[in-house]
Amino acid sequence: MSPVDSTIQRLRDLPRSELTEEIETIVLKKFKVVLLMDDSEDLPVDVSYFDLGLTSLRLTEIRQSLEQLLDLSINVNVLFNEPTITHLVDHLTQAVQEV
Repeated sequence: MSPVDSTIQRLRDLPRSELTEEIETIVLKKFKVVLLMDDSEDLPVDVSYFDLGLTSLRLTEIRQSLEQLLDLSINVNVLFNEPTITHLVDHLTQAVQEV
């Protein structure tokens, strides 16, 4: 089993509340890396990606990374229609549960 497969299986086995927490941790880590933030820095989850300083290119990098890690396809509209980490985490949690 590949590392991606084991990550996905582990996530799918979690109750929804824990799944949401795990996905939020993964998403926050990806955003912090792209934003050159230290792990100890707080990243607001209800602020638009663009207000955080992200560009479309950086957001695409995050999307591709999350797609690969979670073995999901993330529609670009999700990122632009609901441009906050909270909305993205909610979407990804639902998507992982539906697979």
